[in-house]
Amino acid sequence: MMSNYHRARVPGGIYFFTVNLAVRGSDLLIRHIDELRASYGAVMRGMAFETQAVVILPDHLHAIWRLPQGDADFSTRWKLIKGGFSKRVSLDPSRSYSKVRKGERGIWQRRFWEHCIRDEADWLAHMEYIRWNPVKHGLVEVPEEWPHMSVKQSAMP
Repeated sequence: MMSNYHRARVPGGIYFFTVNLAVRGSDLLIRHIDELRASYGAVMRGMAFETQAVVILPDHLHAIWRLPQGDADFSTRWKLIKGGFSKRVSLDPSRSYSKVRKGERGIWQRRFWEHCIRDEADWLAHMEYIRWNPVKHGLVEVPEEWPHMSVKQSAMP
């Protein structure tokens, strides 16, 4: 059965994202951080967007993006980032028949979660969520210790 999920599409909007690996508990994203950075950077150069904050954890990531005016296509950007990363790392030998049949490499969850930022208070709350996420997951004691994070601004642009 197909879901009736509809994504919020605001051209030029600011969005918060959560993107997960298919296997929670894996350390694939930080083990292959260079491959993830290469995929992310290639998409940024090909389909411009501004990363206002990002944190890469072992099995998922969070990001805040601002899309260009007139552009609401974050889905293609994530598809390209995930696909580029998947091509740079080895295949999961335990992929399901469904994933093999659809040409999926079995690394990422099929979907991701997005939230369109409504106002400065919403933006600040999501920036703090990103900043404190490595602490929440017990990876460090203070946010500044986590090497795979970029929080660029202290006020909503």
